[in-house]
Amino acid sequence: MPSPQSWIVINALTKHFGPVTIIAEGRESKLALIRKRIRRQGLVTVLGQIGFVLFQKLLARRARRRIAEIAAEYGLEPEPNPACELLPVKSVNSMACRAALAMLKPDVVLVIGTRIIGKETLQSITAPVINFHSGINPKYRGQAGGYWALASGDPENAGVTVHLVDEGVDTGAVLYQARFTASPADNFLTYFYIQAAIARPLAINAVEDALSGRLKPVKVDLPSQQFYHPTLWFYLRTAWTKGVW
Repeated sequence: MPSPQSWIVINALTKHFGPVTIIAEGRESKLALIRKRIRRQGLVTVLGQIGFVLFQKLLARRARRRIAEIAAEYGLEPEPNPACELLPVKSVNSMACRAALAMLKPDVVLVIGTRIIGKETLQSITAPVINFHSGINPKYRGQAGGYWALASGDPENAGVTVHLVDEGVDTGAVLYQARFTASPADNFLTYFYIQAAIARPLAINAVEDALSGRLKPVKVDLPSQQFYHPTLWFYLRTAWTKGVW
């Protein structure tokens, strides 16, 4: 189901275009996700990532006040919108998802936080497919791009990207990008709220471009790298040595 950050963007689109229909993907089982990550990254790294996921419960307590400040500063609306129709599916790559897309016949599809969309689903969509990514592509593809830019000592590339979707991981042509500046009060969880806030006008612009047939990708001259969740020990070491929480 859509996260608060997803609703921030959805509600901005709804204010501009009217109510939208949401195909809401269910969560992948934790066991299946862990198995995939172990095959890709190794057991030790995945154990560290699980530790970090548990540690985020402590971060959430610290982040509450800051999230409220961000919501007030940007006028965010992270609550579910009852005006939007919600169509739940197990996976974005399921037959049910493709059937829903065929029924809706959308003029544009905006993707927020789904699994990697497979070839069969992509080929079933005749409209432009656009993704909101919480990072500057192609340098910070994958997960938590804003955090990784800051943790890498590269705050100039902490931001968001709206891009076309292809079969890769955040490798589609870039449409719009914006940067943000973190404060000492921010942490891993609050970055996502700032990123959702600054992504709203970009998402609106990209959807308008798609509807008017004037999508214009831009060239971004940056190296390409894919990132995953940090391990607990990496996160704590970076927090203590660099002050990046």
